[in-house]
Amino acid sequence: MTHSVIKAAVSAAAMLLALSPATVLSADGEKLYQTKTCFTCHGKDGKTPIMPMYPKIAGQNAAYTLQQLKDIKSGARSNGQSAAMKGVMGLVSDDEMKSLSEYIATMTP
Repeated sequence: MTHSVIKAAVSAAAMLLALSPATVLSADGEKLYQTKTCFTCHGKDGKTPIMPMYPKIAGQNAAYTLQQLKDIKSGARSNGQSAAMKGVMGLVSDDEMKSLSEYIATMTP
């Protein structure tokens, strides 16, 4: 192989790594927020919930949100407010939870 072919192959590989599933999932957080119906209870902006007892989640720390989603899904968090989310969380994968958490962290509180 010539030097230019190797250089092109390395560049192509770097571009593919930049489009790894984590990067793509992060970009899909906003879409997931809509398709997984998060906006229905928490508001399109994450800060206008439909009921005062539902949390305003816009700008919440991503690691905290991810842990709460995992705990709701597993049943570790099981209180009155989490009951509404339990059914929805069964439809959300671990990668989607991560993507949602990252997106929610970017929302303006």
